[in-house]
Amino acid sequence: MYRRIRDLREDRDLNQTQVAAMLGMSQTGYSKYETGENDIPTWALIKLAEFYGTSVDYLLGLTSEQKPYPKAKK
Repeated sequence: MYRRIRDLREDRDLNQTQVAAMLGMSQTGYSKYETGENDIPTWALIKLAEFYGTSVDYLLGLTSEQKPYPKAKK
């Protein structure tokens, strides 16, 4: 999972400070997510998935499909 969030960030030419700002946290705190030093909380996984247009399952390594899953019908 940690490698995937770093790769997605780098693929979009973003730095850690930019992604951390989107999450409302410090660059240091976000960096610890990318290195695996800290676990990524659920709220941050959801925000990252929405930001990158992918699924939480992709971020977690449960699928290799980067496309988001269709939204549930109400």
